[in-house]
Amino acid sequence: MRDSISIVHFFPRIRREEGGVVQTVLDLCGTLAESGHRVTLSTCDATDVPETWQQAQVDYPQVRELSTSSLFGAVLNRPALDKFRSMLKETDVVHLHTPWELSNLQLSHLLYREKIPYIVTVHGMLDEYSMRQKAFKKRAFLALGGRKLFTRATTVHFTAEAERDQAQPWIPGKYLSYIQACAMDLAPYENLPGPRPALATFPQIDSRRQKILFLSRVHPKKGVDLLLQAAQLLKARGLTFDLLIAGPGEEKYVVELRQLAGKLGVSDSTHFLGMVRGDVKISLYEVADVFVLPTHQENFGLVLPEALACATPVVTTRGTDIWRELQQAGASIVDNRPDKLADAIAELLTDEARRIRLGERGRNYVMKWLAEDQVVAGYERMYQQTLQHAGRN
Repeated sequence: MRDSISIVHFFPRIRREEGGVVQTVLDLCGTLAESGHRVTLSTCDATDVPETWQQAQVDYPQVRELSTSSLFGAVLNRPALDKFRSMLKETDVVHLHTPWELSNLQLSHLLYREKIPYIVTVHGMLDEYSMRQKAFKKRAFLALGGRKLFTRATTVHFTAEAERDQAQPWIPGKYLSYIQACAMDLAPYENLPGPRPALATFPQIDSRRQKILFLSRVHPKKGVDLLLQAAQLLKARGLTFDLLIAGPGEEKYVVELRQLAGKLGVSDSTHFLGMVRGDVKISLYEVADVFVLPTHQENFGLVLPEALACATPVVTTRGTDIWRELQQAGASIVDNRPDKLADAIAELLTDEARRIRLGERGRNYVMKWLAEDQVVAGYERMYQQTLQHAGRN
């Protein structure tokens, strides 16, 4: 086995507001670099790349920005392709992320010509729910050349068995199929900040009331409307609580949710907190009595292990590909229906001993499951097997 592997990652936009995939890519690159591998992150938008990486130090990933066409913003221009080709001289393997980027198709064609092995991580974007959204456009994309991204790939990476089972019918091929959980930086969760940062940042939170937390991108697929309906049912049962909805979202959709909260009679206990980061985000998990993600579709859903790492019990659905692992961690997995969500939340809000027990169980599980040495070893095996499969061991 090679002591150090040279890996080039490509992800078009490093902007945290675009969702959890960005954080997943950053965590993976950082963890691999810390483990002694030579990691390059190439991107067209380095907005949220850590400042320390930009200093080009040995212990951090190297960052290379690529330019796009002035006419077609999603397409890499000729200088960018030439720059990417120059990175390949000392590269063992390239790691591409997500299936729907035209730039990934360009790079896969280049890598195929240059005979460089590459991996594609699907990130849940071929799940059944995802494929029902803009279905005609996605099927046309695959039929008109999109499948070449996978037929040319050496390895296709899935983060869970449930994701692989949903994706493979769309992307038949002779690639190596590999399942490995996402990397997650657990360092911020080793010494938790406590509730003070969240309470200081959001004075509207009543520390005396029980709190239900949603923290993710505020998007229709996340099921926030179902959570508001569940809140109405909980209120009708006589439970008192604050519903905290944290995360970025399109203003128009957030307005619609605010109006829905008003119609359901829960606006007085519902607080939209917007984007949260760092210690404030971790503190919000700690403030919460229960974390709820009633999603219709989620791949890894970093917010779920994040909540568990803060010893906060979780309620979510089989819409997340890692629901089996979450269930082992003590999470409640329910149908994404308001009544089922309300039942699961009520069980936790009315039983403090159960909350404490499940919180400890979840934290212990995540700290072992996503321990850095174990995750890094899994990715190292994937890269080694990729090189062997391509005859480059």
